[in-house]
Amino acid sequence: MELKAYTPDEVARIFQISKHTVYEMIKRGELQAFKIGNKMRIEHDEIERYKGSMKAPARKPAPEQPQQPAASKQFQARLAGSHDFLVEHLVKETASAQGLQIQPTYIGSLEGLMMLYRGQADIAAMHLLDPASQQYNLPFIHQLFVYETISVMRLASREQGFIVAKGNPKGIRGFSDLARTDIRFINRQKGSGTRFLLDSKLLANGIAPADINGYENEEWTHLSTASHISRGAADAAFGIRSAASHLGLDFIPVAKEQFDLVFRWTDENRETLRKLASFLQSEEFKTSLSNLEGYDISELGKMIYETTQPEATLNV
Repeated sequence: MELKAYTPDEVARIFQISKHTVYEMIKRGELQAFKIGNKMRIEHDEIERYKGSMKAPARKPAPEQPQQPAASKQFQARLAGSHDFLVEHLVKETASAQGLQIQPTYIGSLEGLMMLYRGQADIAAMHLLDPASQQYNLPFIHQLFVYETISVMRLASREQGFIVAKGNPKGIRGFSDLARTDIRFINRQKGSGTRFLLDSKLLANGIAPADINGYENEEWTHLSTASHISRGAADAAFGIRSAASHLGLDFIPVAKEQFDLVFRWTDENRETLRKLASFLQSEEFKTSLSNLEGYDISELGKMIYETTQPEATLNV
């Protein structure tokens, strides 16, 4: 039987929605897609799975919902923002060690912060450089959150730089090399902290995006970006050392950045966020971390900023 794969345009026609909505579903992880070259494709089985998931609630009687244990409902949190291996590890550890379910949406630092601002998430994972102040995260947070009760906790500092093939066969050393005609680049999506940092560096070095072959080709995670280098589909990417290490690639350091978690406190999530914050600051979580190449966790769990309302303090 031949397997059918659809374009986002075809999926949009099937569901009678816009192509933009299809891409948003893919970004949120609601619809799984893959790439052939620069083209996105969605398999027929994945479309049927999504249809089934949308129909499932209508088939089940409403009284079935309370059958879930109260504790499993109580400790749930929505996380949106940048993809990171430590965040992935945190999601797994909190589930196994704390019984706390974190639902991640890896959508980029800026979009994650906006989801937090709109009340669509409880936690934002971010690493956004403000070009004017050269400060990470807080300038964006201060602009958005005026009346909300929030806390900002340091997760780690990370190394960002060029990811290249083993042995660096193209001799890539700096940003000027990205404009060479023999270099194929793979980029991160708009709104990601990595894209913010890259664009800031390109501007400082007087390099126009149009001069970079592949600047418009985007990926949504560090590992998927690095995989282009691993399979020879690109010569250079800009990302974290840990992604290069995972795939046995070479890494040329450029900058060190701060990766923070932003908690937005509400009456509904307060107990859950306290539980999560306590775990982040515990020795149990710190000792669970391994393979930390490219990370500095000396400030793990440090409170970077919090609003002054008494109910916002963690007391942990």
